[in-house]
Amino acid sequence: MRAVSGRLPEGEDWGYEIKWDGMRLVAEVGPAEHLRLLSSRGNVVTHRFPELHELPTGLHADTATLDGELVAFDDRGRPSFGRLQHRIHLDDPAAVRTAAREVPVAFVAFDLLALDGTTITTLPLRERRRALETVLEPGPTWRLSQLHLGGGAELLEVVRDAGLEGVVAKRLESPYTRGKRSPAWVKVKIRRRQEFVVGGWAPGQGARHDRLGALLVGYHEGDHLRFAGRVGSGLTGRDLVELAAVLGPSLDDPPFDPAPDALSAEGAHWVRPELVVEVAFAEWSADGRLRHPSYLGRHADRDPTSVRREPEPGPPREAGAEGPGEPRPGSTDARDLPA
Repeated sequence: MRAVSGRLPEGEDWGYEIKWDGMRLVAEVGPAEHLRLLSSRGNVVTHRFPELHELPTGLHADTATLDGELVAFDDRGRPSFGRLQHRIHLDDPAAVRTAAREVPVAFVAFDLLALDGTTITTLPLRERRRALETVLEPGPTWRLSQLHLGGGAELLEVVRDAGLEGVVAKRLESPYTRGKRSPAWVKVKIRRRQEFVVGGWAPGQGARHDRLGALLVGYHEGDHLRFAGRVGSGLTGRDLVELAAVLGPSLDDPPFDPAPDALSAEGAHWVRPELVVEVAFAEWSADGRLRHPSYLGRHADRDPTSVRREPEPGPPREAGAEGPGEPRPGSTDARDLPA
């Protein structure tokens, strides 16, 4: 189940959570400390995150399926999608062990999909969360995400002050809708960012004139891939090497429809639109181009055909009633905020 972008909803039938800047992960926990970690596309990634292998010891049930987010923290204690990049693409066991020491991760569980062999996705979120809090005990590399009942606007301000990504509002009586974006979950982001599909790349300047310097990205609108602009800011030397290795061979024609203008397409190498990346930007221009885009990282497990232009969320509404368990004002370390 995925959220839609929008304004912050208010009312007694809504709960609010921190939006973690990480990788979506489903954990299937079974008897005899069995654990299987699945990406959002159903790929098994258990071997990539050895620090989560003790997760079954925190379960007070025979079996369970947990939904949540995998997070890596920066030096200031904030979730960092950039740091997580060093973990989510590794398969070599030695490289995984080294990365686990250098960039440890944590699993933040926010939903319970099955318990002791019974699927519970049709139950309302309020009941699923109550069951989750009963069966999962927080551990050294996993924790529960706190669902705030009320006080969404206050939580959004604390998240803004802490430099976090945003807030997700969830309707408490909603079931879990598998594989779909639902208006029962609304994400409110502090800065504009979303996923884009890479359809080509342009060479850099000077010594990099024969190597990747910028990505040409777009989004799907129906059956068409619309061009959204070039993204060169935020790319590190390591990013350039890794992207060049995964973009694949060049195509004769651009995958965008309509094709980009001559200036945007100058020097471009077109590729199959299969790679999905995360981009932050200031705003959309009147002609549908990204203003001041900056590369944040790539998604190894995202379906490129599902990438759409997200609607403008607009400003948050006025604050609602304050609820229990609110975060401490002034906290700047996300590990000190209620999950």
